[in-house]
Amino acid sequence: MRIEIALYDGFDELDAIGPFEVLAGVGPFDVALVTLGAARTVTAAHGARIEAHATLADRPDLLVVPGGGWNDRRPAGARAEVDRGELPAAIAARHARGTRLASVCTGAMLLAAAGLLRGRPAVTHHGAIGDLRAAGARVMPDARVVDDGDIVTAGGITSGIDLALWIVERELGADAAKRAAGELEYTRDPRIWRASSLSADGR
Repeated sequence: MRIEIALYDGFDELDAIGPFEVLAGVGPFDVALVTLGAARTVTAAHGARIEAHATLADRPDLLVVPGGGWNDRRPAGARAEVDRGELPAAIAARHARGTRLASVCTGAMLLAAAGLLRGRPAVTHHGAIGDLRAAGARVMPDARVVDDGDIVTAGGITSGIDLALWIVERELGADAAKRAAGELEYTRDPRIWRASSLSADGR
């Protein structure tokens, strides 16, 4: 399973590195940090400089979109990427080709800007709940992770770890997720909302 985590200038470090830590350390996943256009070094929200592994593929199995810089309107970050428009368009194109999507924190606003959350259950950072609702999403403010099948969203900066562990559970089973959480010495947040129409394997 090819999992790509999209990086852009101003993304929040933990939004991307938390899921990367979980997913790269588990089983059969092929995990890469990617950028739109040529692979490059990206400057994150708090100054970390991270070199992407590759360019965003045409159809990864799962694309994880971090947030950052939305609530404080930084010149680089999720809001700037929405204004620029290229990343939301790329996200929409991958989803149309069959890529499943996951967002961490205000990464949900990039999915919303891609036109993918209107009428769908979703969650984001508490400071952006109003913006997500205004974008037409059916906000689930009490959930840590919202699984609506082909799109999974998670609220808050540290929620990327819970998101990734839920992906492990969906793909590899509860025991694999329990082992991964134990290796991290992490206590999972149980507030996962899951669409009732999903089958046992999360599809």
